[in-house]
Amino acid sequence: MRRAAHVLVLLAATVVATGFLDRLGLPSPALFAGLAAGLVDALVSRRAVVLPARAGTAGQAVVGVTIGTLVQLSTLSALGEHWLPVLAVTVGTLALSLGTGWLLGRRRDVDAVTGAFALVAGGASGLVVIARQLGADERVVAVVQYVRVLLVVLSLPVVLNVVFDVRAAGAVGAAGPADEWPAGIALVVVCGLAGPWLGRRAHLPAHTLLGPLLLAALASLTGLTGGAGVPGPVQQVAYALIGLQIGLRFTRSSLVTVARVLPAALGLIVVGVLGSAALGVALSRATGLPLLDTYLATTPGGLYAVLAAAVGAGADATFVLSVQVLRLLVMLLAAPVLAKALSRGR
Repeated sequence: MRRAAHVLVLLAATVVATGFLDRLGLPSPALFAGLAAGLVDALVSRRAVVLPARAGTAGQAVVGVTIGTLVQLSTLSALGEHWLPVLAVTVGTLALSLGTGWLLGRRRDVDAVTGAFALVAGGASGLVVIARQLGADERVVAVVQYVRVLLVVLSLPVVLNVVFDVRAAGAVGAAGPADEWPAGIALVVVCGLAGPWLGRRAHLPAHTLLGPLLLAALASLTGLTGGAGVPGPVQQVAYALIGLQIGLRFTRSSLVTVARVLPAALGLIVVGVLGSAALGVALSRATGLPLLDTYLATTPGGLYAVLAAAVGAGADATFVLSVQVLRLLVMLLAAPVLAKALSRGR
C-alpha cells in the first residue's frame, strides 16, 4: 500500500508540474515535469521507485511515431531546388554540434559520447530517449539538451523583435481534432508494436525509437496515415514516462556532475546557437531566400515554438518545417553511427 501511494503521489506531482510548466509556455512540459519529479523523488525518498521497463519502451515508441509523422511529401518537397544548400547546412550543423560536443567531452567528468549527444542541435526528445542505449549518460544529455531548447525558445521572441522587428506567436500544440483520435491511436498501436519488432529483426540500433519512427515515416510518405498524428495527450504521457525514468536514475553524485558540467555546457550552447544563426545567414545568401525564413529554419531546437513563430511572423512555415525535419532525421539516424565511432575512440 505504501509503495502504491508513493507511485500515485509521484504521478500526481508530475501532472501538477506539467500543468504549471505548460502555463509558463515551456517546451515539452511533461518531460521537464517528469524529470523534475523523478529527480526530487530519487534524492529524498528512502525507497526508490522503479518504473516497469515496458513503460519506458512504450514512451520511446510513441516519441518515434510522433517524429515519423512529421515526414511528409508536402513538407520535404518544399525544399525544391534548394535541397543542396539545405543539405550542406544540415551537415554543417552536425559538424558544429560534434565540435562543441567534443569540447564538452574533453572534461574529465564527461565522456565523448555524452558530450556529443548533449550538444547535438535538434531532436532533443529522440536523443534523450536513445542516449542510454548508445552508451551516453542520459541524465547529462537530458539536462543539457533541454537547457538548449529552453534558451532557444526564450531568446526567439527577443531576436524576432530586435533583429527582424516582428513578434513571435505563442507555442503551438500538437493535439488534433477529437475525430482524429481513433486514427491517431491506431497509428500508435500499429507502429508502436510493429516498429520495434521490425527494427530488432533488421538489427537496427535503438530499435525501440528508430523502428517506430521509420515505420511511421513510411506510412506518412505513402499516405497510409491519412494525415493522422499522435494525439497531444498521448504524447505528453510518453514524455512524462521518459522524464520520470531519467529523473529516478539521478543520485546525489550524478547531480553534482551535472551541476559542474552546466556552466561549460551553457557557454557551448551559446556557441552552437550563434553558429546555427551564421549557417542561416549562409543559407539565405546561397538560396536568395529571406533571412527570416532561413534563420527560423536553422534555429537549433524548439520545433513547435519555431513553427508558431514562423506563422506569426509571416515566414514560409512549410520551408521552415522541411529544413527542421530534415535536420532532425539526419541527427537521429546519425546518432548510432557516431556513438559507435566515439566509443571506439575512447
